[in-house]
Amino acid sequence: MTDRSHNFGAGPGVLPEPVLLQAQQDLWNIAGSGIGIAEHSHRGKVFDKIILEAEDEARRLAGIPDNYKVLFIQGGATQQFAMVPMNLLPAGGVADYLLTGVWAEKAWKEAQKFGTTHVAVSGEGSKYTRIPAVAEITYSAKPAYVHLTTNNTIYGTQWKTEPPVPLGVPLVADTSSDMFSRPIDVSKYGLIYAGAQKNLGPSGIVMVIMRADLADAAPAALPTMLQYRTYLKERSLYNTPPTFAIYMVGLVLKWIRETGGLAGMAERNAEKAKLVYDFLDQSALFQAPVHPDSRSLMNIVFRCPTEELDTKFLGEAGKRGLSGLKGHRSAGGMRASVYNACPRGSVVALVDFMKEFELANPVRAGASGQV
Repeated sequence: MTDRSHNFGAGPGVLPEPVLLQAQQDLWNIAGSGIGIAEHSHRGKVFDKIILEAEDEARRLAGIPDNYKVLFIQGGATQQFAMVPMNLLPAGGVADYLLTGVWAEKAWKEAQKFGTTHVAVSGEGSKYTRIPAVAEITYSAKPAYVHLTTNNTIYGTQWKTEPPVPLGVPLVADTSSDMFSRPIDVSKYGLIYAGAQKNLGPSGIVMVIMRADLADAAPAALPTMLQYRTYLKERSLYNTPPTFAIYMVGLVLKWIRETGGLAGMAERNAEKAKLVYDFLDQSALFQAPVHPDSRSLMNIVFRCPTEELDTKFLGEAGKRGLSGLKGHRSAGGMRASVYNACPRGSVVALVDFMKEFELANPVRAGASGQV
C-alpha cells in the first residue's frame, strides 16, 4: 500500500497488512453477526470462538504441551515484573535474575519489593553491548526461579539460546520483543510472558504461557486479578478482557502460521537483519556497537560519529517515509526494529537510504563518536 510509511518503531510496532485489512472489515461486522468485534460481549459465542482460536493458534505454532496454559492478561510486561515474584517467590526463597538491559533491570527491581533476589549475572560492565557468556553466570544455592529477558530492545542484544539453569528450577522469560519470531521449546520454561505490541498484536494485552502447576503455590491472599490461578480457572475471562487486542493476536498468529510458521519467520527475520548488519559492518560512517555474537534480529542499533549527524539522518529518513528510527532516549543514536511484520522491502529501503546518506556525508579524518 503506497500510503503507508516504512515502520521501524520499537513498539507498538508494525502489524501485518493482511491482518489490518481483515480488522477493518471485522470492526464493522464480524462473522456476519451484524456487530463489530469491538462491540461483542466477552461472554458471547462470537468472542468465545475468537479466544479459543487464538489459544489454539499459539499451541500449534509453538507445540505447547498440554500441561501448559495460555493466558491473556492486562497490565503489560511491566505488571508481569510484579506478578511473577508475587506468585512464584515464596517467603524465604530467592529469585535469580540475569541482567542484560533496562527491562531486565526493571523486572529485578520490582521483584525486590516481594522477596530476596540474586543477580546471577550482569552485562552492565559492557554497557549492555553483549550477552554474558554462560560461564559468567553464578546462580544462588536454590533459586525459586531464574528470570531472563530474551531480547533487549534498547541495546539491540538477544540471547541466541536459553542458558542452562539448575535442575528443577523454573526458567521465567520476558519474551516481549522476540516472541514467536523463531522456534521456541516451551518445555524449557516454567513461565513465558510477552507484551503483544512487538510481534503478536496491538498494545493492551500480554500473552502468558505457564506450566499449570506453578500457579498452585501462590499465596491465597493475593488480589484476585494478580493471581495466575484466576486466569487459569476462568480461561482469562474472569472480567472483561481487552477483546479487540485478543482478536488481533489471534489474527497475527494465524498469519504467522500461514506464512511458514516459526521456522519460516526465523528464516525471514535472519535475512532482513543480515541486510542491515552486512551494510553496517562495511560502513565508514555508521557504527554498530553490539558484539556480533550478541546481535538482536529484532532491534538493530546504530549511530553516526556525531549527534548532529544522527539528527540529520533521522530528519532526512522521515522525509523518505522511514519512520520510528530514533533510538531510545537512554541510548541515543538510531534503532531499526525489524519485527515479524516488517516487510523485507522496508529493510531494503532503509539500507538504500543509509548508503545514499553515507555518500552524501563522507567521514572526515579524525571524526569519532561514542559507541
